[in-house]
Amino acid sequence: MLLLKPNCECCNRNLPPDSRDAWICSFECTFCTECVARLVRCPNCEGEFVRRPIRPEAALRHYPAARERTFKPQGCA
Repeated sequence: MLLLKPNCECCNRNLPPDSRDAWICSFECTFCTECVARLVRCPNCEGEFVRRPIRPEAALRHYPAARERTFKPQGCA
């Protein structure tokens, strides 16, 4: 199940489950559109980015988004 992490790992921007500005790599590292444009590849695994899918509201009730934040600004410089 996709985690739907709540923030960008580089700038800590909030990325709610319905955000069209959320991008992930194959390990579900999560970044915002602005950071992805600057990074090109995931700074954690060097994987490519794809836009994170939107989970339908009904599914969120049964499978909520993650709450734990990951913030690694040192890896995004």
